[in-house]
Amino acid sequence: MPTSHIEAPERPTVPEPPRKRWTRAECEMLVSHGFLGYQRLELVEGELISKMGKKRPHSNAARSLYGWLLQVFGFKFVLNEESIDVAATDNPINEPVPDIVVINGEFSTFVSQNPGPNDIRLLVEIAHSSLTFHLTTKAALYARAGIVEYWVLDVGKRRLLVHRDPALGRYTTITACEEHESVAPLTTPDNEFPITSLFS
Repeated sequence: MPTSHIEAPERPTVPEPPRKRWTRAECEMLVSHGFLGYQRLELVEGELISKMGKKRPHSNAARSLYGWLLQVFGFKFVLNEESIDVAATDNPINEPVPDIVVINGEFSTFVSQNPGPNDIRLLVEIAHSSLTFHLTTKAALYARAGIVEYWVLDVGKRRLLVHRDPALGRYTTITACEEHESVAPLTTPDNEFPITSLFS
């Protein structure tokens, strides 16, 4: 007896649940009332992103690169996980917290405001599971702000992705520097950093 073929019914499309888009003003209010506690969060495109729970390779690489940048630029010019401002049109729903920020002026000059795009020489993000987020959402955010140089350390592939020449909301020059190579910041071309030292 032939077996009749019965197609499974299509599964109904389930709409995405509504998401709350936060503003900086709302986040500041939550912090002032103690609702966010001691969570380490950053605001990116209206969403609160957790910066907790980093894996050991991420932490080790961050320490190595931070230490080298301190030697090159000096203690007063290198920030570790501190908020920045971006383009004026993006600021209301963004307050990113890069892993490392190299600034033009001493940190003590920023009393009531974050460093802005014109104050920043170099941004560094260290990515393991969050690589796509850093190469798309954050790269576009930083490019729109005109931040001249943005490094993304790809821990999984042991390489450094150097973003330069921001124009029209994107970086027009992106160079993948492999583990055996070295890279120098734009503003200190004589100081080359050996990428392999991040993984030793």
